Amino acid sequence: MSLIEQLANLVGFHTSYTGTFGDKVHAKDPAKRALLKAMGFELDEVSLVKSITYLNNSQWTDILPVVHIVKLEEQQHAIKISLPKIGSLLLNWKVTPEVGSKTGQEVVGVFNIEDMQAIAETTIEETQYCQYLLHLPVLEQGYYQFTISFGEAQASCPLIYAPKTCFSAQEASVNKVWGYTAQLYSLRSKNNWGMGDFTDLSELVEKSAQQQAATIGLNPLHPLYQHNPAHRSPYSPSSRCFLNPLYIDVTKVQNFERCTLAQEKVKNDIFQQSIANAKASTLVDYPAVAKLKFEIAELLFEDFYLNISSTSKDECYKNMSDEFEHFKQANGTDLQRFATFDALYEYFHLADENSYGWPDWPTNFQDPDSEEVHKFKLSHAKRINYFCFLQWIAHQQLSAVSQQTIDQDMAIGLYLDLAVGCDGSGFDVWSDKEVYVAGASIGAPPDGMNPLGQNWGLTPMNPVALQKQGYQPLVKALRSSMQYAGALRIDHILGLMRQYWVAPGMQADEGVYISFPWDDILRIIALESRRNNCVVIGEDLGNVPEGFSETIQNAGLLSFKVLFFERWDSGLFKRPDNFPTQSIVTIATHDTATLSGWWQGRDLQWREQLNLYPNDEAGQADRNARTSERENLIAALDDLQVIDMSKAPQIALAQMNTELSISVQKYLALSPSHIQLIPLEDVLEISEQVNIPGTIDQHPNWLQKLPVSLEDFAETNSVQEITQAMNIARPK
Repeated sequence: MSLIEQLANLVGFHTSYTGTFGDKVHAKDPAKRALLKAMGFELDEVSLVKSITYLNNSQWTDILPVVHIVKLEEQQHAIKISLPKIGSLLLNWKVTPEVGSKTGQEVVGVFNIEDMQAIAETTIEETQYCQYLLHLPVLEQGYYQFTISFGEAQASCPLIYAPKTCFSAQEASVNKVWGYTAQLYSLRSKNNWGMGDFTDLSELVEKSAQQQAATIGLNPLHPLYQHNPAHRSPYSPSSRCFLNPLYIDVTKVQNFERCTLAQEKVKNDIFQQSIANAKASTLVDYPAVAKLKFEIAELLFEDFYLNISSTSKDECYKNMSDEFEHFKQANGTDLQRFATFDALYEYFHLADENSYGWPDWPTNFQDPDSEEVHKFKLSHAKRINYFCFLQWIAHQQLSAVSQQTIDQDMAIGLYLDLAVGCDGSGFDVWSDKEVYVAGASIGAPPDGMNPLGQNWGLTPMNPVALQKQGYQPLVKALRSSMQYAGALRIDHILGLMRQYWVAPGMQADEGVYISFPWDDILRIIALESRRNNCVVIGEDLGNVPEGFSETIQNAGLLSFKVLFFERWDSGLFKRPDNFPTQSIVTIATHDTATLSGWWQGRDLQWREQLNLYPNDEAGQADRNARTSERENLIAALDDLQVIDMSKAPQIALAQMNTELSISVQKYLALSPSHIQLIPLEDVLEISEQVNIPGTIDQHPNWLQKLPVSLEDFAETNSVQEITQAMNIARPK
């Protein structure tokens, strides 16, 4: 075995994987080399030998593991320590709770190594090492630091007491529940400025709660790039730890009514016409909306800044100042660093419109801890404060909606979405390059839908560095969303067990799988879930290993079941009683055809238009198959007597009707799945899907507005009839 192969195996690269059609695909040496280099390994022979030796010996030569997870349900806890065999030795240890923790005080202890029994021994370069088990105190769930010391020597590692299972959907609601999923930007209303905002979300919550819905599912609300609003995919964020300020309703900021300049600007005829143009646009015009919102946001910040600096403060500004300072203190260094990134992005983008992220900046600014960045913070302190201000307003408005779901007695409340990764040019990668593998990209191997594989352009985390940091980058991402949510969907959760990495400069079908510390990660998810009383959904669609869905269900996560994918090999649709209780069930996702689009073959038309078929015969075969698929769906609905066959839509010249919309929801409602989700695109019988994977501008991804305004939503016939059916099938 070559040195490259040895190192790749130690790091966790898979030598091969089984493709969609059962073929065995072997990892290529150039891909492994490129990815190892991206992870920071030097690949000359001396360096390779050094790295391999360290990784092989570290479990002996390092006193403590890089991180230790304590299984909370076990009666006794112990941590493995490794020491040279040197006779009598008195060791001191302590367990320190995380800063701000309510889990108690520091716990200390002492022991003599001679009183402990070695569980394993080895000799490395004439030094004999012994491993021992040190018993740990029984503590509450949470994050701690374990430190051991003797003489001048000291070692420490993160110590995490974690439960086995997540907060369950049954704990959130004894009864089976239902709710909507929405693309927030797509909401229309009389008052928004061309895209859905947090006020629209509040209105949707109000109407949905009246309809007895238990949850509202949303696209990821992570920040993108304020000075590149055309970068629109919510699954390609700058960071997974903050919010997209484009969703702010600037007219609801506390000082909006008091700010004379903002009032004058908004009432200006030219500005009003710009709002009208953005609202009238068929698709969301992100640059136009961004220009309008941030022009007013800057005036509101200036007004706020001026009034808190003056000697005479009225109560509004005093309260704003106190709340803003509290928000900044609570979010500390992370918020300051994020705001600094946004200020730097703006600064360099204004200087060069082709600068789209930190890799385009001068080298001295690519390190967040550099002297140049420090000087920039001092010289641009007010501008950095502006970007903090935007995050505070977004946090306030989303928090208010979250509280509203509680006040409205929605069993789940907001159901947020955590993207699988982040854009390589964004904040998360710039802020913590040690934990990200810059240059590499997360993707997916070739399958029936994407024969060339997929490169998602998202920068992966380094599993080795993730462990060294005690999983804190993942913890922050989970916690940032869970603070607002009653449920959190983790996109492509298989990526937390193994990820498909595409090496820099290589094709998507030349990727390599790498393993992640899956058991530890499931415990981290469970811990954050229980700390936040947040149900967790693992998006486990596609080509997942056998037993994977059962594994996440056993950890208390909900599996994700989509009607279109739940079919037997014969093509027949599975009866809903085949779905597990520990699951969410829905017709479709943002990446699949809507029910109307599927029934009428709109997805097949797009596939043909985008030249995704290898030949004309393949396209014709799909179209022919769709006729039998429609027949199978109607047969399944009729079998369970959820459709009035006298009203069933015709199959040959397929036309959508509301009877089909209602009957499919009634069909899914019969499943034991604890949560049922209805996309707004389906309840409104829209034929276009939200996103076609593998496309950017060829299809209007993340751009489409709903055809019905929020004001008219509850009065729409299909909405009323589906709501009525759901409240009979899944009463509150």
